[in-house]
Amino acid sequence: MSALGQNSALARAAGVGLKPQHYAAALAGGHGLGFFEVHAENFMSAGGPPHRWLSAVRAEHYLSVHGVCLSVGGRDDLDEAHLARLAELVRRYEPALVSEHLAWSADGGVFFNDLLPPPLTQASLARACRHVDQIQSALGRTILIENPSIYLPGTRGDIPEPEFLNELARRTGCGVLLDINNVFVSAENAGFDASAYLDAIDPANVGEIHLAGHAIDNFEGVSIRVDNHGSAMCDEVVALYERFIARAGPRPTLIEWDHDTPAFDVLLDETRRAKVAMMRALFEESVADVA
Repeated sequence: MSALGQNSALARAAGVGLKPQHYAAALAGGHGLGFFEVHAENFMSAGGPPHRWLSAVRAEHYLSVHGVCLSVGGRDDLDEAHLARLAELVRRYEPALVSEHLAWSADGGVFFNDLLPPPLTQASLARACRHVDQIQSALGRTILIENPSIYLPGTRGDIPEPEFLNELARRTGCGVLLDINNVFVSAENAGFDASAYLDAIDPANVGEIHLAGHAIDNFEGVSIRVDNHGSAMCDEVVALYERFIARAGPRPTLIEWDHDTPAFDVLLDETRRAKVAMMRALFEESVADVA
């Protein structure tokens, strides 16, 4: 698991995304959270109250910085000014984890404000490798790359997504941020087996896991799962998480809830669900080893 030992405190930790309405609760302590995650783009200013809060949280807890705008899977060159701002943020806070997406959000200089899945081809893999190499060189550290959500069935290329991620990690030395809600959403929308997807991911590459809820939209009689991070985890996602942990061992696990953000206690309840699932998976694995 690259830089994280499976028995480290961070590996077994559960965390939440840090929201302004929860700054005080995060600092109050007593919540048992192992880390907090922030979107990099929300902290690319030079200073101000957000940085004062984040500095205080960072002094007490592990921090994960999650980028959403570099368009790692896109055809365009990386935005070097944006990358420089990310590098400065990483130097400033020295987070335990840094991540981005296997997605594209810009093309031809036009920004689309979405995380769209790239084609899974050899050419796309080569571009993604170049982009990851560039990011890691600028940051002076390895990063994690997150699997995207898919909304339309059909051919995306000639490389299965788990193989694409495994090969990206092999060529660049990066890790994988495994978003299990994204796997479930994609499997339901595109008609593949979510369990088989997880089984094909090399667990040695996985440095963090995301769990979240999603919405179900209906369009002209067709149901589509939408990765909106606006509700509690569904039972199927929790079961998939437990299945992966049983095979891979513990990983830092983040609860994402970015829309209709609930009270802090609701997020804590979700982290407890994740911890129970992790412990159940590890206990059953230990029993199986003894048997």
